[in-house]
Amino acid sequence: MKLYELTIHELHEKLKNKEVSSVEATREVFSRIDAVEDKVRSFVTITRDEALKQAEDADKRIAAGDIRPLTGIPIAVKDIFCTKGIRTTCSSKILETFIPPYDSTVVAKLKEEGAVILGKTNMDEFAMGSSTETSFFGITRNPWDLARVPGGSSGGSASSVAASECIASIGTDTGGSIRQPASCCGIVGLKPTYGRVSRYGMIAFASSLDQGGPMTKDVMDASIMLQAIAGHDRMDSTSVGIAVPDYSKALSGNIKGLRIGLPKEYFIEGMDREVDESVRKAVKDMEKLGAEVVEITLPHTEYAVAVYYLVATAEASSNLARFDGAKYGYRAKNAKDLLDMYKRSRAEGFGSEVKRRIMLGTYALSSGYYDAYYLKAQKARTLIKKDFDDAFKKCDVIVTPTAPTPAFKIGEKTADPLQMYLSDIFTISVNLAGVPAISLPCGFTGSNLPIGLQIIGKGFDEETVLRAAHSYEQATEWHKKRANL
Repeated sequence: MKLYELTIHELHEKLKNKEVSSVEATREVFSRIDAVEDKVRSFVTITRDEALKQAEDADKRIAAGDIRPLTGIPIAVKDIFCTKGIRTTCSSKILETFIPPYDSTVVAKLKEEGAVILGKTNMDEFAMGSSTETSFFGITRNPWDLARVPGGSSGGSASSVAASECIASIGTDTGGSIRQPASCCGIVGLKPTYGRVSRYGMIAFASSLDQGGPMTKDVMDASIMLQAIAGHDRMDSTSVGIAVPDYSKALSGNIKGLRIGLPKEYFIEGMDREVDESVRKAVKDMEKLGAEVVEITLPHTEYAVAVYYLVATAEASSNLARFDGAKYGYRAKNAKDLLDMYKRSRAEGFGSEVKRRIMLGTYALSSGYYDAYYLKAQKARTLIKKDFDDAFKKCDVIVTPTAPTPAFKIGEKTADPLQMYLSDIFTISVNLAGVPAISLPCGFTGSNLPIGLQIIGKGFDEETVLRAAHSYEQATEWHKKRANL
């Protein structure tokens, strides 16, 4: 097995036992990137020199007996996290040349652990999309079928893991942007509870929904990554001061007596038949492992997409007001005056999907419409959150499909924004409620496209989510399949 095919915990053992050095592993991952990147296009920026220097430093740490689970492990980071001295673009023309003077907390924590950062991955512009087709830097392709999307917005992070262009990656999830691409690319993607991982230095899309999290080859790796990046951060007022448990200890393999809630609203007409069958089979497999299935209802699910596209666009309109060409980022040439400079910089700097969402959000917040749209959406959001609170009185986790279909073809939904928005129909409610959820592979279609299983947990109970996911994963072989590039 090649070094780039290994998981974090497998490579960690080799580094710990001095069977291989971090520099060797990093060079081998870069050789893999050189071999497949022109097909997949996972990265916006590759930081080869910096990564090899970090690998050398990691080897020194290991030689001195200071090795942590991520020391010397080559990792990719979504291009929404600020990286000191390395450009951070959000895959937008408006930030094409932006070089932050500081690291985001997530990146700082990865560096503290001794991880090797290979580069910044492609994404939908400002994390707005479900297919990584809205990036200013071009489309990322799905390693399982290069004619299909990798999902979005963390499509570059997902495809880099699926194509073995990194050992693991970091993504962000505002309405499904870790889980949906994880499903499309046949990997594991974990959205932690809102407030579990610091958002400091993570460029904001929708501040009450955004959350960073791991994208990995298996559930054990997801627990290792979460361990490294979780925790309270005084630089983020929404970060919660709850102790971080030892997630790897949660992976007991035992789910006897675990109550699984099956919501009828998530098994709907129009869903892909093979997705439906694979998820139902996964539930039966979990029953064989000793879990108990209970029927539950999440009655306000039908409002989730509408609520999300009011709340998220309103917050985006506010957050993206700072990109005006004045202090940093793209500035239009030959503007007549200050107002003209603002208008032209934003018109030329933002792509069509970002403009669409800014306009929707600005309208929803405008005088006379605030109560009818944004305020009503927040009230409906409270009802969606209450649905989960009520459901968790009857069950320990909720199991659903991650996405209604496998990865769709590039260009298939770009002309119809509503169809694109419905790609996240099963993931959006989780962000509105602020609870944790994971996607992991549970099957493949007849044409060899991955299918994702979503496991949702109570707030700050990532341990149970990881335990359920790990138990199912270890009883099946899906996570061992790799894209044949």
